[in-house]
Amino acid sequence: MSGKVDTDRGISGVDFAKLAAAVLLAAAGVFQFFYFADLPAGWRWILLLVLAGSALALAAFTERGRPAREFLAEAHFELRKVVWPTRQETIQTTLVITVVVIIVAFILWVIDSILAWAIRALLGA
Repeated sequence: MSGKVDTDRGISGVDFAKLAAAVLLAAAGVFQFFYFADLPAGWRWILLLVLAGSALALAAFTERGRPAREFLAEAHFELRKVVWPTRQETIQTTLVITVVVIIVAFILWVIDSILAWAIRALLGA
């Protein structure tokens, strides 16, 4: 028997209310998108994104949303450590990859042509 005590007693009332409100906001966003079909699509998309963003923000401030917030904060911290390539390095790498892809495509085309010729010769076509 381990000494660990199970402290997870479910979801608190406040968190349940926040999650329910988040679900309602998301549902309202989807509903308005289809119900107000006569509005311009741009406005419907903006309203959908605002309601969905509000739902995510509300859900993020629950006990179950805390790990997601911590993960995003740590990911943002790690992203600041990345050393991004310069423009010249990016262009050079892209050119090398493009040349390699063209060479491999040519080699595969040659192999495919040889195999097609061999199969036609074997089948007498």
